[in-house]
Amino acid sequence: MIKSRTFRVSKVINAPLRFVYDWCTDFRGDDNKIWGSNVKRIILQKTRLRVIYMSTHKQGRKSVSAVRIVTLRPPNAWHLDLVGQQEDEIGDYRLTRLGPGKTRLDMRFNVRYKIANPPTKEEDVAMTNKVWDRYVGALERDHTCGR
Repeated sequence: MIKSRTFRVSKVINAPLRFVYDWCTDFRGDDNKIWGSNVKRIILQKTRLRVIYMSTHKQGRKSVSAVRIVTLRPPNAWHLDLVGQQEDEIGDYRLTRLGPGKTRLDMRFNVRYKIANPPTKEEDVAMTNKVWDRYVGALERDHTCGR
């Protein structure tokens, strides 16, 4: 049974738009450590306008993989196409300047699950908020420290 859903999440970030965009689109293999994940990320391609990476994690005894293609749309947006064993996902990210040192990140996801018992919409939103709360914390610390 295939189950699809769309959901949105927004975050207000205490940093200027340009810093937020650069930080969020500087994909690295160890990014998942920011939110405590054991997902292994391998960067396959990284250009000025596109990043392709593969992620793998253990679920029980088996490995689960997904490939993500991120299309960068400077200076304030990027698009995600994910093809995975358990789900396919489309994500759109847009930044809006709220002031000289404040930016809003709006995220919209359309997920198409391929597994029997997918998470609920509420669980998807909660997990996305948890991950992005950690990313926002790290981003704001980096901005404060001048990194």
